[in-house]
Amino acid sequence: MKYRIFFIVFICFLFSLISPAYGGKRVNLDITSAGAKKVPLAVPYFRDKNNPDSVRAAAKDMSLLTGKALDFHGFIKTIPADSYKGKYDQDWKSIGADFAVLGQFEVKDKSVVIELRLIDVNESRMILGRRYRAPWDKRREMVLRFCDQVIEKLSGTPGISTTQIAFVSDKTGNKEIYLSDIFGDSVRQVTKHNYLAVSPRLSPDNKKLAYTSYHRGNANLYITDLSQSKTTRAVSRRTGLNMAPAWNPDGKSFVATLSKDGNPDLYLLQLNGSIVRRLTSNAGINVSPDFSPDGKQLVFVSDRSGEPQIYIMNFKTGGTRRLTYEGMENTTPSWSPDGKWIAYTSKYEGRYQIFKIPPEGGKPVQLTTSWGEHESPSWSPDSRQIVFARKMHEKRKLYVVSHNGSNLRALFSMQGNESSPQWSSRTN
Repeated sequence: MKYRIFFIVFICFLFSLISPAYGGKRVNLDITSAGAKKVPLAVPYFRDKNNPDSVRAAAKDMSLLTGKALDFHGFIKTIPADSYKGKYDQDWKSIGADFAVLGQFEVKDKSVVIELRLIDVNESRMILGRRYRAPWDKRREMVLRFCDQVIEKLSGTPGISTTQIAFVSDKTGNKEIYLSDIFGDSVRQVTKHNYLAVSPRLSPDNKKLAYTSYHRGNANLYITDLSQSKTTRAVSRRTGLNMAPAWNPDGKSFVATLSKDGNPDLYLLQLNGSIVRRLTSNAGINVSPDFSPDGKQLVFVSDRSGEPQIYIMNFKTGGTRRLTYEGMENTTPSWSPDGKWIAYTSKYEGRYQIFKIPPEGGKPVQLTTSWGEHESPSWSPDSRQIVFARKMHEKRKLYVVSHNGSNLRALFSMQGNESSPQWSSRTN
């Protein structure tokens, strides 16, 4: 059978679970507290069904990718396969594993069939099984999709292994927009203006990316179709700022900052750039909008009180209330996909740190305390992690921290500086 060049995948069948009564249940691990113990999980080297006695490089690669993807979610600790020689028929209890992911594959012509199982070691039974068939060069996508199902089985919420990060990098000598998987293994340069491009914003369906570029001498707003590599189109070239759009959750409109009349104010625009209505009017500088998940509210930054603070607007009525009262220079708000928190940057004790606050208001929660400047937070689609830019020793790199302030680590590193990250929604 011939396969199209584009991504082709289908689930051929769902393995029969050993216990039908148990198969539909989630494990419901406690992963919310900062002190929760990580779950030990084993991923032996995948087995080639046509040659089970030897370990192919691809088998090791798929095993290592599985472990890396599961570890990324913060509540799993993969036991190194080298510590038990990657044996497929290991006694999992003896090495301290609570769960194991077993994978085997068979290459047929130009395609591969991958069979994956999640084993509950203590219950001695399979709790998740999948069989995928796809072109050989799409095996990575199959593995990552299974990892997201494992995370859902263990925690009740699908994983984020297949998501992406949009960000700004100056690796070419100019600030351009890039798109990468969460591991930094597949990086795509989206803009090639050879000038200054900032504020990348992915559409809700991940098919489009809006950004601002100065390559025409003005801060113009552009949208590019990520499914192709054609020239992007300008949607607002009005005199002054055309900045930082926030996509409406329905994907049919967005809110941007325009300064065409002098003062930077928020405007609702259609995707062709036409103005639907003005949302703020000369009440200080109004920037950095972000929608609530239901589209009913808009969080943004304004200095109408004398310094940058965060405000929330009722999107229908225009009624506005101030959200932050503590800290200085409270900026770059990001609304969590579950609607429960707004993360933002605040200057605290002379350093920029990441905080979060409930949208109803209340006491802010400080998430970062480490040395350096921490800015521009963006939530993962499962609302469990936050990506941001951290500046240390004159270098900016992307970092991730858990929603409770634990597990701070570098995301990935490229040549040059990285800033202004935005996490994509889940990929269909």
